[in-house]
Amino acid sequence: MDNKKLTTSSGAPYYEHQDSQTVGARGPVLLQDFILQENLAHFVRERIPERIVHAKGSGAYGKFTVTNDITKYTKAKLFSQVGNSCKMFARFSTVGGEKGSADTARDPRGFALKFYTEDGNWDLVGNNTPVFFIKDAKKFPDFIHTQKRVPKTNLKSATMMWDFWSLNPESLHQVLILMSDRGTPYGYRHMHGFGSHTFSMINDKNERVWVKFHFKTKQGIKNFTYDEATKMAGENPDFAQEDLCNAIENGDFPKWTMYMQVMTEEQAKEFRWNPFDITKVWFQGDFPLIEVGEMELNEVPVNYFAHVEQSTFSPSNLINGISFSPDKMLQGRLFSYPDAHRYRVGVNAHQLEVNRCPFATNNYQRDGFMADSSQYQDKPNYHPNSFDDIKPDSSYKNFEYELDSNHVANFNRNENDDDHYTQPGLLYTKAMNQEDREHLVNNIVSSMKGIDGPKKEEIINRQLCHFFRANIELGMKVASSLSVNIDANMMNHSK
Repeated sequence: MDNKKLTTSSGAPYYEHQDSQTVGARGPVLLQDFILQENLAHFVRERIPERIVHAKGSGAYGKFTVTNDITKYTKAKLFSQVGNSCKMFARFSTVGGEKGSADTARDPRGFALKFYTEDGNWDLVGNNTPVFFIKDAKKFPDFIHTQKRVPKTNLKSATMMWDFWSLNPESLHQVLILMSDRGTPYGYRHMHGFGSHTFSMINDKNERVWVKFHFKTKQGIKNFTYDEATKMAGENPDFAQEDLCNAIENGDFPKWTMYMQVMTEEQAKEFRWNPFDITKVWFQGDFPLIEVGEMELNEVPVNYFAHVEQSTFSPSNLINGISFSPDKMLQGRLFSYPDAHRYRVGVNAHQLEVNRCPFATNNYQRDGFMADSSQYQDKPNYHPNSFDDIKPDSSYKNFEYELDSNHVANFNRNENDDDHYTQPGLLYTKAMNQEDREHLVNNIVSSMKGIDGPKKEEIINRQLCHFFRANIELGMKVASSLSVNIDANMMNHSK
């Protein structure tokens, strides 16, 4: 087989790759050695800004197959019949850590999915938890700052985290999940995934229902304990990446079953809580899981940077028959996610292989950094025009609906929706077994012992009040382990 010639980025063959051009054997290097210039210039630009959140992650390609008829809920072509399938890409990640952080850190895990469908790419961007810390995107930058580093010391801070959580009781549900062993999953294959937000589905009769998406691992739930996660962080900080790659390379393809919950618009009006509040779940006894399909990951990307690092996901990437809801966090993400990708990867990130719709893409977006004109070439860049054959299809018109109110204001997110304790209490008493509860308390105590500074006692007492309100036993156990004396005032706050 003939060897390939070594070339420059412009395709010109060259020979001297290892030795710079100099004046004499020990003389200065010449600026005219353009091979040296090209290689060094490219090298220092090999990285793009890391994600502000979800920086450390793993990804794989796979296949999604529809296993159950849900056409009465959605007109999405992907779900038009049982047996339909599409290629997909999944990216799993930690949330608060940087690219070099440990895979086993206590953190929620991102669970981002891209379905390459004939009606466009559908991104379902969720987590391994059904709820989140806050319910209004306006609070998101402040929350994430508490999970990052103190500006002065550049160190993580338990004080900062618990200060924020104690001042935002809406976070309690997610905090209890995070502090359980579910906060340190055994890699990515052994955890469930959730769309988390409430979405909507619209059928061919133009009828709408509200839905939540669930992905249950077929590998079984498996978590690290606190000590195991800490030990693995030192031994192999890339444990989850290695575990996922090895499983796929060995033919042990990880699988998840996709389910959804359905709530009618009438049921939403009568629901005990705000059905669009991401800090709450819908009880499965009231809204049972409906099987939808199976997701299988079977291909490790050939280049991590090109496919995993440059992958972009956004909840705004929806397909006909699946839409959004008034969930305030979701509404904020519809803007924030694509905006982040335009900054981090570029305005033409959608043209990259991992993000590109493999079917037709016809629009009037042109140019910008790294533009690839192969899809549009010399076609007009305006609409309407007299020259191309692109016509809007009326069957894809947006769902029309009326709002309950036309009053514009900055509504208090917790007004008439301030029950932050019932569901966390049920999580503790009903969803967890005795061992889970013991580990939860130990993990909470280990973290809260890191609280320091002049506000230490105030922060601890404020958070203990939240624990008491969720469950007296939980509050007592955490307080006792922190050697906090329980007074009547604290107990009264729990009632």
